Amino acid sequence: QVQLVESGGGLVQPGNSLRLTCVDPRRTFSNNGVGWFRLAPGKEREFVASISWNGDTTIYADSVKGRFTISRDRVKNQVYLQMDNVQTEDTAVYYCASSRSAAATRVMSSYRYWGQGTQVTVSA
Repeated sequence: QVQLVESGGGLVQPGNSLRLTCVDPRRTFSNNGVGWFRLAPGKEREFVASISWNGDTTIYADSVKGRFTISRDRVKNQVYLQMDNVQTEDTAVYYCASSRSAAATRVMSSYRYWGQGTQVTVSA
């Protein structure tokens, strides 16, 4: 049963930008923190970014800090990941997830609802 739906992935050249969107049709994260994670070939799923329920707190993985921005629209019940200056190492399937709490967190076990992912490929 799909809880969250990601979109916006695709093929992008290094140095360019991409914006991912996470839609919450069942309103599972209206008052919860939301995170983005990614799974690259041959690697474990890793934390990318997270935002608190009201958007006041954001946290990022060191590898994306300064390049990616997480934000949310509480009216539309959507969360976004703006990816700027993408690099080949950003190639992965990106997942959004809603947390059990209102806080932003990088702890994967804190997230209970997940989307099916959207593929991002960075290549010249």
